[in-house]
Amino acid sequence: MSASTKPYMIRALYEWCTDNGHTPFLVVWVDEHADVPREYVKNNEIVLNIAAGATQNLRIDNEWVSFSARFAGVSRDIWVPVGNVMSIFARETGEGMGFEVELGSATPAPAPALSPVAASETEPAAGKAEDAAAPRPSGRPSLRIVK
Repeated sequence: MSASTKPYMIRALYEWCTDNGHTPFLVVWVDEHADVPREYVKNNEIVLNIAAGATQNLRIDNEWVSFSARFAGVSRDIWVPVGNVMSIFARETGEGMGFEVELGSATPAPAPALSPVAASETEPAAGKAEDAAAPRPSGRPSLRIVK
């Protein structure tokens, strides 16, 4: 059995977003395997800003997306199984890709290796970094096929 292409596509679209000056957002299906701030979950979904300015220690490996981010000023460690990623898209253009949710494909999350982050490390000098949880837009994101 070959490895899923999903984590490779997520990494590629993340790189495309950042190379083009766009803000990459993930839409995640939240279940017992996803470790996210539940107060930002609506209809079992959360939208996460994964831009470099909004996260620390972002890692997109073949099984997990993990990072540390501030939610209402409080640093939180986020762990999302790649199987739970529903889409990645550029906030500015809506371009990105949607995926099938692969529930139950996650192995237990590794012990967090993320170090505590001081506020000054995550907030640019010119202003406050955006919170990683974006306000939910009305309806689903509009995705276009990237060729």
